[in-house]
Amino acid sequence: MSTHRKDRLEKIQEIITDLSEESAKGKLIVVEGKKDAQALSELGVIGRVLTLKTSGKSTIEAINEIEALGNREIILLLDFDRRGIDGTKFLQRELEHLRIKVNTKVWVTLKALVNRDIQCIESLPSYLVTAQQKATSGK
Repeated sequence: MSTHRKDRLEKIQEIITDLSEESAKGKLIVVEGKKDAQALSELGVIGRVLTLKTSGKSTIEAINEIEALGNREIILLLDFDRRGIDGTKFLQRELEHLRIKVNTKVWVTLKALVNRDIQCIESLPSYLVTAQQKATSGK
């Protein structure tokens, strides 16, 4: 594996560690669906994770739920596809209007690191396993 790929893998692992630490401190992480929340759990991210696409709730209902939880700062971690990009922009705008600080740093950094290799958060665990296998085999 090239040095560039190893560096990228290390950066992704650092981001996941940071995400886990922020979540453990009580910051709410917002993802699209249950599989995304499960993927974060597989990666060792504990804490409160809110899924947007569960129980048929609308985006407005999700925003109201986030506001009702009382978190003054949240981490948005939607998918990297067009729908996720649009959803991130919309949620960021709406939540900031409600004076909720929205952290998209993790999302932006991960999106840049995984390039077009994956489009959704639920694929992150298998992506990391494959990348680590390539790193140990030297391919």
